[in-house]
Amino acid sequence: MKTALLMMSLVLLGGCVANGGPAQWLALPGSASSCARADATQALALSAADDLLADGRPYAALAHLEEMPANLLQVRARKAKVLRMLGSAEAEPLYRGLLGSCMAAEGEHGLGQIAASRGDNVQAQQHLQRAVKMNPTDEKIRNDLGVVYFKQGLLEKARFEFLTAIELKDSDRLAAVNLVSLLLYQDKFQQAADLVSRFGLSAAQFSEAQARAEQLKPASGRS
Repeated sequence: MKTALLMMSLVLLGGCVANGGPAQWLALPGSASSCARADATQALALSAADDLLADGRPYAALAHLEEMPANLLQVRARKAKVLRMLGSAEAEPLYRGLLGSCMAAEGEHGLGQIAASRGDNVQAQQHLQRAVKMNPTDEKIRNDLGVVYFKQGLLEKARFEFLTAIELKDSDRLAAVNLVSLLLYQDKFQQAADLVSRFGLSAAQFSEAQARAEQLKPASGRS
């Protein structure tokens, strides 16, 4: 009943829709680190690939990356992210090739996301914890570690990571939606409503958060 009332209030709030598609648990690929050397022409090509990926055109982005030197770390990192999005097994060795380099955090992050997609939360946690140590201010890594903690039932740790991600970049609604899921999972309806109002989350985003919370609840605890 409380959840139904909360849903009705969200419709009245009419929060802004962040995007046209369903919300996601894990962060989408971001821009690779600038630690690898790239000349002006290469930097322009990398930027074009980033734009294509942001526009939802991963195959076109990959085509542009294939024209660039394969030994450039920025190219490897972007290729790995695109291939992971496409579900290709070629992503994992590319991520492993980043370990020990100046882009090791990106490598650990990607390997953690691959492990999480396989349902191996223990391995995902290990990779993501290493990524956080290397790059503690990356909100995407913090969010993804929070998701893994949440799926393992480590709720306070998950809450800590989601809140950290939110404070690092409050314009990114992904961690906020995931935190709403956690609050609904804990039956903290008022706190969830407050968070929805604070970030202007849409009814669709709330519905996605609610579905995740229900999915993770034990069968005996579902309404």
